Amino acid sequence: MSDVTNNEARQRFEITADGHTGFLAYAIDADGPINLKHTEVPRELEGRGLGGKLAKAALDHARAAGLRVAVTCPFVQSYVQRHPEYADLTG
Repeated sequence: MSDVTNNEARQRFEITADGHTGFLAYAIDADGPINLKHTEVPRELEGRGLGGKLAKAALDHARAAGLRVAVTCPFVQSYVQRHPEYADLTG
């Protein structure tokens, strides 16, 4: 399994395993926060914690870049609720 990468051209964080790619799509406005929009993990990769790895990588990226975070993805919203160390990014 590969690490999470930031595919800036496609505006998504990606992780690949067993020939399948999961991703977390985002958008960054010129003057606004990074909006974490949608997480998708192929059925073949479900249950391996890859969605959580994508969410963590995106939130860690936002923190390192000094970006505020808007979350419209329900999966990432629940991830932040389960990991309060990221609440300061979305508040």
